[in-house]
Amino acid sequence: MKNRHKDETCVIVCNGPSLNEMDLKWLRDYTVIGLNKIFLGFKKFGFYPKYHVTVNPKVVEQSEKELKKLTCVKFIGTRGISENSSIQEDALTHFINTKQPRYRFCKDLNDGCREGGTVTYAALQVAYHLGFKKVIIIGMDHNFEYEGKPNEAKVMSGADPNHFIDNYFGYGQTWDNPDLEKSEESYRIAKEIFEQDGREIIDATVNGKCTIFPKADYREFIRT
Repeated sequence: MKNRHKDETCVIVCNGPSLNEMDLKWLRDYTVIGLNKIFLGFKKFGFYPKYHVTVNPKVVEQSEKELKKLTCVKFIGTRGISENSSIQEDALTHFINTKQPRYRFCKDLNDGCREGGTVTYAALQVAYHLGFKKVIIIGMDHNFEYEGKPNEAKVMSGADPNHFIDNYFGYGQTWDNPDLEKSEESYRIAKEIFEQDGREIIDATVNGKCTIFPKADYREFIRT
C-alpha cells in the first residue's frame, strides 16, 4: 500500500467531543482514517472510514469484537495484540510494529510505527506511508479532564467527558491518562517531516487546543 494515495488528501478523524459540533456528512467526499473507537459514532455521524488505526493495548482489548467486524483496512499496533487476542492478520487487517519501531517517525510502515503518546501520531505515519500530500485533522480537541499523572491507568467511573460519546471510556472502563507534552513533541516531529517533503498537516478541529499545526475552518473543505 506504499504511496497508494500519492498526492491525495485525507482526513484523520480523532475522537474529541468537538465532533458533536460538526456536520460530518462531508467526509463522504474524502478518504478517511478513523481512530480507536470511532465506530461508536458511525450511525450518528453518517460516514465510514476507508482506513482505521488503533495502537493502545486497552483500546484494542476493549474493542476486539468491533475491530474484527470493521470492513475497512485496519492497522493495529503489535503492542496492543495480546497472546489471547482473537484478532488475526488478513486481507483487511495489518499488524504494524509498535514494539520496536526503527525511527522516531516511520515514513515506511515496514520500519514500524512510533506511538508517540497518541494514536493520532501513529495515524500520521500511516497517512505518510499511504502517500497523502495533505492531511486534515478533526476531532483533536487536545483538552482532557483527568486526575493523576500522564500515562497513568485510571478507571473512569462516570460518563466520559473527553470523547464524543459518554461510554467511550466511561462507566467502569480503564483508560490511560493523556500525555499532552509528549503528544505535542510528536506532533512537532510529524509537522517537520511532512513539510520537508512538501506535504502539509492542517488542524481543522472545532475549538481545538493544539497549537502545533496550522489551523483552518473545516467548512473550507466541504465540496459542493
